[in-house]
Amino acid sequence: MRICLVYDCLFPHTVGGAERWYRNLAERLSADGHKVTYLTLRQWPRGSDPGVPGVRVVAVGPRLGLYARSGRRRIGPPLMFGVGVFAHLALRGARYDVVHTASFPYFGLLAAGSLRRRRGFRLVVDWHELWTRAYWRDYLGAVGGWIGWGIQRACARIPQQAFCFSRLHAGRLRAEGVRGPVEVLEGEYMGASKGQVEPYVDSDLVVFAGRHIPEKRVPALVPALALLPGVRAEIFGDGPERGRVLALIASLGLSDRVSAPGFVDHGRVEEALRTALCMVLPSRREGYGLVVVEACAAGTPAVVVADPDNAATELIEEGVNGFVAPSASAEDLAAAILRVREAGAALRASTAAWYAANARRLSLAESLERVAAAYRS
Repeated sequence: MRICLVYDCLFPHTVGGAERWYRNLAERLSADGHKVTYLTLRQWPRGSDPGVPGVRVVAVGPRLGLYARSGRRRIGPPLMFGVGVFAHLALRGARYDVVHTASFPYFGLLAAGSLRRRRGFRLVVDWHELWTRAYWRDYLGAVGGWIGWGIQRACARIPQQAFCFSRLHAGRLRAEGVRGPVEVLEGEYMGASKGQVEPYVDSDLVVFAGRHIPEKRVPALVPALALLPGVRAEIFGDGPERGRVLALIASLGLSDRVSAPGFVDHGRVEEALRTALCMVLPSRREGYGLVVVEACAAGTPAVVVADPDNAATELIEEGVNGFVAPSASAEDLAAAILRVREAGAALRASTAAWYAANARRLSLAESLERVAAAYRS
């Protein structure tokens, strides 16, 4: 089949769960013999190879900064991306059997949806998240939030095959009146359990790995660590909030036991997850929570935070593979980390057993097989 993937970012030039999903999807489809084109914004030096073997990567827009200083997405790049996607599909859309796009940042989906019938391709849409009207208002204000919510709603009304990565967002999408079937894909993890995990040691290491943006609430972790003498932490990743993280580490006198080295080699993150006491994800909003699965695959329990927009809580079985803190306050996060420590070896063993029992459901291979089946149906 001739398949066009549409997303404005490309792993590893930008790092995130959606980026990994589309990169893995592109490589898997190519390996299966499909002709794959990937439309994105340019994120690599002009004239160099974007680095996706077997996949035709097309930059439909220039290299642009995606985020404002506040950590929120800028409006200019998505608009330019939408224009580029429309131009490409208007000229070449009839060459594709399937156009598979992310819902966000919406303008690419609007472009593909407007050409779906005229160019004769099937439209498949991934809804990693669907925001409530209240969240839009908090994110962009009264006027901007109303516009954003309206655009999101218009995208849901385009005829499509929809995929979600959590029951939370699948339910919201159905309630929004999406025009087409909705399937939940629960697997994005491309690793595999080696059948053995690290034997329990009385670790004092807490790990965070992800972008330092407001929704992740990374700074909330630092005051919690101040309440836990003797606990060390490695806070991986970068983003607009990293300056606050570094300032808190310094002001609370934690430089001797808390480090924030920025983006590092994935092998270093894997090693930290493999030997940590727990992984902590204080996010307010997650469409999935891949790092929770990565930690559990290593036998390492996870701590997440209860929030109406946090689908990562679906990956936690309380007391079996981690805990859900009631809030991101320093006291609640510290208490959840202490619960992990008190549970000791038994929690690490049950985390490994939980992952083994759910490995197939949570695997990237399972999700890719279901996507391929949807293409053929």
